Amino acid sequence: MRLDKFLKISRLIKRRTLAKEVADQGRIRINGAQSKAASNVAIGDELTIQFGQKVLTIEVKSLKENVNKNEAATLYEIKKEEPVNQN
Repeated sequence: MRLDKFLKISRLIKRRTLAKEVADQGRIRINGAQSKAASNVAIGDELTIQFGQKVLTIEVKSLKENVNKNEAATLYEIKKEEPVNQN
């Protein structure tokens, strides 16, 4: 599944166009490698996403084409959430 689609369906990022922008800015890594919006996401991949002042690390648990709001959080597991270092 495409990275931008996964981020939208999992509701980590609300709009697919915004997910594409974040990926284009180099703020998303899949298993440590910088990723583009069209990169493939697989079950077990570790995503690191930089949001504003925090960095979120998740593991992909499931891939589904459609989920309702209550199921969205079951698609991933949060591994780490930490503030961005301000140096």
